[in-house]
Amino acid sequence: MANIDAPIKLQERTVVRKQLASLRSEGLVPAVIHNHGQQSIYVMAPELELAKIYREAGKHHPLNLDIGEQKFLALIKDVHFHPVKRRMDHIVFQAIRRDEKVEAEVPIHLEGEIPAEKVGLMVLHQLDHVEVEALPKDLVDKLIVDATKLAEIGDQIIVADIQVPDGVTILTEADHPIARVVETKAMM
Repeated sequence: MANIDAPIKLQERTVVRKQLASLRSEGLVPAVIHNHGQQSIYVMAPELELAKIYREAGKHHPLNLDIGEQKFLALIKDVHFHPVKRRMDHIVFQAIRRDEKVEAEVPIHLEGEIPAEKVGLMVLHQLDHVEVEALPKDLVDKLIVDATKLAEIGDQIIVADIQVPDGVTILTEADHPIARVVETKAMM
């Protein structure tokens, strides 16, 4: 498990475009930090380290980045994977300010036993994350939804059913379904 609150040490890079293949063959992932309208900073880090951090932090956990003497608070904005090898090809960080609201994708976690599944009905998961806005200190690692009310065909949970912590605003449409109980093909 990666410690996502510890500073992540990145190295500046001068290698660009066609020369990036040599970095990747050495196990390094090229990355860029977009910094509030200033010039972007090109960096790199070991693939294994960045993959662990991405699994833990996703696109919602603020990260402390160290590039030599420079320090940034950033969110992962985008990650590109090789289509065949499924290896991380490139990562984009967005520098953020502690006193400025940011937008992030926060995963949704269904909690509790689902009565519909116990009686053989199928639960169709339609949304696994929502877009939120909050100060970096208020961002949460997941939003929990009570799944125990999914009992009969047609029951559903929508974005408006999410209990939102103070300081967090959900930007995804309130009536967007998260999960819905449907018939199985055998029942039709």
